[in-house]
Amino acid sequence: MIGLLQRVTEASVEIDGNRITGIGPGLLVLVCAERGDSEAEAERLLDRILKQRIFSDVNGKMNLNLRDVGGELLLVPQFTLAADTSRGSRPGFSRAAAASEGQRLFDYLLARAGESHSRMASGRFGAHMRVSLINDGPVTLWLQVSAPLEGKAVLPAFVQENNH
Repeated sequence: MIGLLQRVTEASVEIDGNRITGIGPGLLVLVCAERGDSEAEAERLLDRILKQRIFSDVNGKMNLNLRDVGGELLLVPQFTLAADTSRGSRPGFSRAAAASEGQRLFDYLLARAGESHSRMASGRFGAHMRVSLINDGPVTLWLQVSAPLEGKAVLPAFVQENNH
């Protein structure tokens, strides 16, 4: 699963001209389920989101996480995060989970986030949304949690490249 975290002073989601939700200071996270993802990846992504120390402490250092600062969380589904832009000028989306699986995993992530963090909101899966935000910093991070490769040792990229 992919999460694009943005530290915000505020963020909101609008559908059909109506504001459906919004948050104050906290994190806006755009979320994408990839093919092969499961609840395990959703759990790991949520854990990483909640533990990211990207809020400033009294000394101005990024040492605090969302819970430490009492921040709000806005999760917004965005399958385009899985875009393959390596060739041509039209992105491919074959890495994204099928719509039904993407929705199931997003709903699972929402349920788990609601159990773990009381101050949260979400966009609507499959809807055409207008997302507004004021990025604070700006601070934007890309998190990607992948399903383990079955039966394969995971080697650092430089080792894989030198073993061809």
